[in-house]
Amino acid sequence: MVLPILQKVSTQFKFSIADYCFMPDHLHLLLVGEETSSLKDFVRVFKQRSSFYFRQKQNAPLWQPSYYDHILRKEESLKGVARYILENPVRKGLVDNFKKYAFLGSMIFDITEL
Repeated sequence: MVLPILQKVSTQFKFSIADYCFMPDHLHLLLVGEETSSLKDFVRVFKQRSSFYFRQKQNAPLWQPSYYDHILRKEESLKGVARYILENPVRKGLVDNFKKYAFLGSMIFDITEL
């Protein structure tokens, strides 16, 4: 429901979405930014716009006030972290293979190769 908003806001704030995974109660994102990208501004605008849209459609809140972020270190593999995020529905018992989960994807990876 809010994926188009995520795509638009990520472009606005100069982030590429390495992958995303919408879980029943939270969202995992792996973003690749540019030198001028602002994660704080991206999160603020994305949550504001998606919350407004969701509240109009579902008449319910969508996000908690805060978020958790982690900057990858040089020794961390982007593909490895992407695969870990995509495996979340499997670890939670929602599907037996992440490729069967409808609420995840990538804008830079072919997830069939991860």
